[in-house]
Amino acid sequence: MKANVIGAGLAGSECALQLAKRGIKVNLYEMRPEKTTGAHKSCDFAEFVCSNSLGSFDVTNASGLLKKEMEILGGELIKVAYLCQVPAGGALAVDREMFSKKVTEAIENNPNIKTIRKEIISIPNTPTVVATGPLTSNLFAQNIKEFTKSENFFFFDAIAPIIEKDSINFEKAFWANRYDKGEATYINCPMNKKEYETFYNVLISSEKNELKDFEKDAKFFESCLPIEVLASRGVDTLRFGPMKPVGLVDKKTGIENWAVVQLRQDNMAKTLYNMVGFQTNLKWKEQKELIKLIPGLENANIIRFGVMHKNTFINSPKILFPSLQTKSRKDLFFAGQITGTEGYTESMATGLLAGINMANYLKKEPLLILPQETMLGSLCKYISFESHKSFQPVNSNWGIVAPIEIDKKERKNKKLKNELLAKRSLNYLSNNNFFNP
Repeated sequence: MKANVIGAGLAGSECALQLAKRGIKVNLYEMRPEKTTGAHKSCDFAEFVCSNSLGSFDVTNASGLLKKEMEILGGELIKVAYLCQVPAGGALAVDREMFSKKVTEAIENNPNIKTIRKEIISIPNTPTVVATGPLTSNLFAQNIKEFTKSENFFFFDAIAPIIEKDSINFEKAFWANRYDKGEATYINCPMNKKEYETFYNVLISSEKNELKDFEKDAKFFESCLPIEVLASRGVDTLRFGPMKPVGLVDKKTGIENWAVVQLRQDNMAKTLYNMVGFQTNLKWKEQKELIKLIPGLENANIIRFGVMHKNTFINSPKILFPSLQTKSRKDLFFAGQITGTEGYTESMATGLLAGINMANYLKKEPLLILPQETMLGSLCKYISFESHKSFQPVNSNWGIVAPIEIDKKERKNKKLKNELLAKRSLNYLSNNNFFNP
């Protein structure tokens, strides 16, 4: 039994490994380095392009529950993520280069997976999982559009700059986690009111990279807005968003500042740090000038500037079943961000499910459709819900999960409610015999 997986990002890599361990021979196609995306920096598989964080560990957080569900279902990339973990408070962040290299080695050393470095421009007529992600090439995106007989959509995503740690001025910057939770893992660059206002005024007047005419009607993904877009909503928007100072006190001064820029560890060697929530589409010269206005980053060595890129996704409610199988062709599945599931954790999770279900399809076994009591089941149900009036990409979140019967007092306690929802999901998954070779 054989299957094609197109795209060796997070979803495609997870999918290929799931198929391989179930005895399916896999042709894994990756267009890099033959064709680049403009956002990827290496030719390794499962590259983290934007942030290096997979979000919270805590199962009372939607992303945290999704990670735990993947562990129970036998996810392969979540295991690699824990091996490549770097300190990030309550979040799972990874050394992105190490992570990609380990995933690439696992795939290239797997006897059931054949890697083919080639751009695919049309959907094969043999069993296939399409996991080309938000950076699907134009030619293949056009073919997908023709196959689905409906418009494909796109929105814009942005990448934050990365700074060399040795160039940070720690006479001004300080180490702390918000509310002083656990060992301090974030670098914090504080601003007083005057410094913030100077920074804000430069930001809103800085020159941005121009969009092409055909791109001007595209939307931004709300949870990853460029900092200049956030700033355009009002002078204090950043102070209540990515630059909020609440819970961050410099122990040297005892001051809770007007605003704070945080940096998170980006590699295991602790030499590179990315600017949290600082994704941007400003021109590089403007970025450099703006960053140097941030106390502690006056002499920052910017290893990677922020950029913006187009993300493609299909109209999944018209195209997919909750199993991620297409409605018009039984041997074709989609997985990852191209389905409209936004986020690294979500990409891995849908790649996991697509791999399981392609294997089940080939073995003539029932496809796995998880209930809405689980986060992954809810995510897949949401993207395949036909009655959407205006479908847009979505992260894992509690709003899509089936409600639970609790009394009014418990309903007001958000953490308790989430604990009950998480427990319900984990009990369901633990009490069912999912085949995990």
